[in-house]
Amino acid sequence: MNCSLIICTYNWPEALSMVMSSVANQSVLPNEVIVADDGSDQTTANLIEKIASKLSIPVIHSWQADDGCRIPHSRNRAIAKANFEYIIMVDGDTVLHEDFIKDHKRFAQLGLYIQGSRVLLQSEFTNSLLEKGLFVKPSFNSNDSKNKINMLRLPYLSKLLSYFKSQNINRIRGCNFSVFKEDILSVNGFNEEITTWGREDSEFVQRLFNNGVRKQHIKFSGVQYHLYHNERSHSVSNNKILQDTIKNNISWCSQGIDRYL
Repeated sequence: MNCSLIICTYNWPEALSMVMSSVANQSVLPNEVIVADDGSDQTTANLIEKIASKLSIPVIHSWQADDGCRIPHSRNRAIAKANFEYIIMVDGDTVLHEDFIKDHKRFAQLGLYIQGSRVLLQSEFTNSLLEKGLFVKPSFNSNDSKNKINMLRLPYLSKLLSYFKSQNINRIRGCNFSVFKEDILSVNGFNEEITTWGREDSEFVQRLFNNGVRKQHIKFSGVQYHLYHNERSHSVSNNKILQDTIKNNISWCSQGIDRYL
């Protein structure tokens, strides 16, 4: 099975460089990398060009003009450009365990939304990594990260837990998921009515659920390390869109990926 890895970014080239380095070190490479860029400046473009020259797989820079927070638009543009049937999506501030792609592909199944495990790095440790420009895994015995249990990669236990699937919208994270492109197109991708921060991932997944897709959290697999940054509050209007999707069992958004196909 072939896959496209989509990395979402906006004007943080220092973090993106670290993420791209982790892609190069994968035990199983994706078939292509698409950087979904929500309007970054030329510094990011130069970085992507430099890294692309060193990778053995195609790197596509999917850029859109900086017109506010338009994450759904950026993701839709990138997915539309994907040349392969399976989509793995991460944020541009999440460094990937060397078996990250391997794990997501191992659990891939049509009609299934896969969510991996995320380790939250602390501020001081993140700053140290960025200053050095080199990623080093946090120690399990240190205070460099939160939710340390997610640092463990235990493939056999992951396989055992994989029998438990759900349609629970709680704790959806758009920074570490995979799903077949066919399932994405069946709900018209991300909802471009959302033009402020937050809930675009939950609303998208809820429409997948409403269309019959189930969720599988691959605990102890698909591990990524999330560089520290300040969290923002979800927009009230975005919460309303999500609640409408739940209440009215909506599976298709009118403003979605079809405009790019």
